[in-house]
Amino acid sequence: MNKRYLTPAQIYYSLANLRQITFEVTDACNLRCKYCGYGEFYDDYDRRSNKMMPFTMAKQVIDYLVPFWQSPANMSADKNVYISFYGGEPLMNMELIQQVVHYMEGLHLENRHYTFSMTTNAMLLDKCMDYLVEKKFNLLLSLDGDEHNDSYRVDQQGKPSFDRVTRNVNLLRDRYPDYFKKKVNFNAVLHNRNSVAEIHRFFKSQYNKIPSIGELNNMGIRPDKVDLFNKTYRNQKESLMQAENYEEIDRDRFIKSPTYQSVCTYLHQYSGFVYRDYNELLYGKPESSNWITGTCPPFSQRMFVTVNGKLLPCERIGQQFALGTVDENGVHLDLEAVAERYNNYFAKIDTRCSTCAIRKSCGQCIFNLKDIESNPVCNGYATPDNMRRYVEAQTDFIRRHPKDYYKIMEEIIVE
Repeated sequence: MNKRYLTPAQIYYSLANLRQITFEVTDACNLRCKYCGYGEFYDDYDRRSNKMMPFTMAKQVIDYLVPFWQSPANMSADKNVYISFYGGEPLMNMELIQQVVHYMEGLHLENRHYTFSMTTNAMLLDKCMDYLVEKKFNLLLSLDGDEHNDSYRVDQQGKPSFDRVTRNVNLLRDRYPDYFKKKVNFNAVLHNRNSVAEIHRFFKSQYNKIPSIGELNNMGIRPDKVDLFNKTYRNQKESLMQAENYEEIDRDRFIKSPTYQSVCTYLHQYSGFVYRDYNELLYGKPESSNWITGTCPPFSQRMFVTVNGKLLPCERIGQQFALGTVDENGVHLDLEAVAERYNNYFAKIDTRCSTCAIRKSCGQCIFNLKDIESNPVCNGYATPDNMRRYVEAQTDFIRRHPKDYYKIMEEIIVE
């Protein structure tokens, strides 16, 4: 009998305890950023056609999930679910966003409450901010730094967006300062026109914020765009190390920094210093499951619903990997078929994973492996020597930064 890594019952449990639904409310956008994940570099997404998600589609997904949330598999008496809106530019379909918020608020489920969130380029923020503040949206604003840093973010006519975006951001800050402080943050994309140091300096000085910084997605690159992509791409850790004050930036960014993420992983996964509860402390930690790779179990983190009605485990993987669909007749999601698909993928790489020295903390999503359908190869494979060097680097950092060690142990919870 073939080994089973995942069962339909586990997927059912994930749906009953779903943390986040992300709706791609439109594939239209008022910007044409040069490096966009739906732009010229990539070929692993559905073609953009200025489509708007109808409310009926979003409602079908919500109605499908309600029985899961009300089932005995729901393990939380007071579960918060993030309802997130994504694009394209989501504010271009504000009507749907308002309809979804109104519908969610009217469900009155005893064991569920909701937090609304959105990633936006802020081009239409001045027209929508009053509603977003009223509903206490968590906002993630896309901006790459100062005017030069942000120069890849242009509108449909190729004109810079920086002045219009910062004008709207400043208006939100000045009109709703408390909301801006508590509910607004920034995401910057790292590329060859900015650096970690420049991004950090801009947001700290202008808005007193520590932004998220993301590298360009290196999967799904069109063969004819590889050279251009390589010229545009920058590695976050390398960019950080080039800064004169890199230790200060690192400390400011804390868990948003690759350095602190690595130390946190070591402490929680390998050090033996962290216990989730008294049972673990007194009776030992349970044996690890047969799950392999860093792939999230389907819907354990979120469900991503595309404007074309595809259901994916998140927005960071190619849309060819849809696990189900939704249309006017309802949600079509075969949990047995999803489990079988994951099991087939894992079976192809299990032998390699079983000898990897960092399998406990693997961050590799199987959907981002080359040749996943035939002969997947993981470039993150680690030998015992790799692991030894990793442990030495983490313990050396802890010796040199004891205060940071205590901060990680006291403030960071890894689920």
